[in-house]
Order: sequence, then structure tokens, then C-alpha cells
Amino acid sequence: MTTVRTLSALDGEPHARVFPDAEPKTIRLTLAADEAIPAHMHPDCEIVLYLVSGKLALRVGDETDTLEAGDVARFDGGREISPRAIEASTALLVLAPRA
Repeated sequence: MTTVRTLSALDGEPHARVFPDAEPKTIRLTLAADEAIPAHMHPDCEIVLYLVSGKLALRVGDETDTLEAGDVARFDGGREISPRAIEASTALLVLAPRA
């Protein structure tokens, strides 16, 4: 069976689980302008972040990249991660368990 969800209809700020209790973990992240998520890690995951709207400064380890709507970033969750919204932003993150 196919499950379809609308990102804008999900409950939860700044994180909302798109498919609760399903792997890979899929999260909608919504940040107001200048809002940031404190540095953290997901050591057993590879992460893909798709920026749906807005503009983010994504710090992964010692590197910071600026993402704009439509950009996709892939990175190792074993490095410290801290996204900061340059403008109001919505992203879709997929946290895939490392093989």
C-alpha cells in the first residue's frame, strides 16, 4: 500500500515525522527566520536534506553551506549538524540507517 502525506498538513514544530514509526526516518523541519537547531549528531545515519522553501545555513562539522529552495544536501550524521534559517524555511530530511 502507498502512503501519501502533505507536508503542510503535518503537526509538530520545528520537527514533524512524515511517516511515524517507519524507516527511514523522514522529518519535515520548519524554522522561522534566524531560528536554529542546536548542534547535534545522528551517528548511525546518512542524511539527505531537501530544502523545500526558504534559505538555510547548514553547518556540518567545520563546514557551512548556504542552501536555497530546491537544493539537496547529503551528509554523514556522525558529524555535528546545525541548520540555521536565513529566512523562514521548510526542509524534508531523510535519516537512513547506515548499512
